[in-house]
Amino acid sequence: MPVLRLRVAALLMSTLLLGACSSYQKLLKSTDVNQKYTAAIDYYENKHDYYKAGTLLEPLIPLLKGRPEAEKAEFYFAHTNFRQRNYTLAAYYFDQFATVYPASPLAEEAEFMHAKALFRDSPEYELDQTNTVQAVAAIQDFLNRHPESKFRQEAEGMSSELQKKMEVKAFEGAKLYYSLRYYQSAVVALTTFQQQYPASAYGEQAAFLKVMSQYDLARESVEEKQRDRYLETVAFYQAFVDAFPQSKSLKEAEVAYDTAQKFLKDHPAPTGAPNTAQTTN
Repeated sequence: MPVLRLRVAALLMSTLLLGACSSYQKLLKSTDVNQKYTAAIDYYENKHDYYKAGTLLEPLIPLLKGRPEAEKAEFYFAHTNFRQRNYTLAAYYFDQFATVYPASPLAEEAEFMHAKALFRDSPEYELDQTNTVQAVAAIQDFLNRHPESKFRQEAEGMSSELQKKMEVKAFEGAKLYYSLRYYQSAVVALTTFQQQYPASAYGEQAAFLKVMSQYDLARESVEEKQRDRYLETVAFYQAFVDAFPQSKSLKEAEVAYDTAQKFLKDHPAPTGAPNTAQTTN
């Protein structure tokens, strides 16, 4: 008996599924705009089938132009793309909605969802961050336009997460220059990082790597450039010690400092030459 009941249940389920698929296929072929619209809204609101809702809504949107249903259809269609993780398309359609219906009670949410779709489309920090920059700009624009929005807290959280991602990207990029022995590029990148993220959790590592990058650059330089570059090493070391006097990397940095000081003592500045570091390229 149990086996028979399972077979009957499976048969009934198959019949229901076939019926549902058949009904959906008929809707796709139907020319009845009202019937397709009603079914699409039902798929979205009640059945949470965003694929079927989206495929029904897409061809309807141009046919609904000028009708009151058009606004809801376009808003839901944008959401169907978001729900299916088609974030690039979702961002486009939410932005389009906000542009076409600026006075709509849904316009604010559409602007937020435009930013949120871009946020979701932001790649891992190792990859190109063009999308991340666009997402940050969109979130800031939303916050500027809607400072009291109910979405404000979530928008600020997204912005913070993206800023952190770009911070990690900047630090890891500078660190990579050092690992690849491109010391001059590392110094430039680390300096830029310090300027852009003065309160970063990576600040100590950045300051230490800047000392070591300049030190290694000086060691590998031609003789006529070494003095100026060792002077820079000393300056970077002093800034590092002032900012992070308890750093675990202090002893390693001191080796670079002592070596630089010894070189400067053994190679005094020519008579009449300033005893200060100069910008070098």
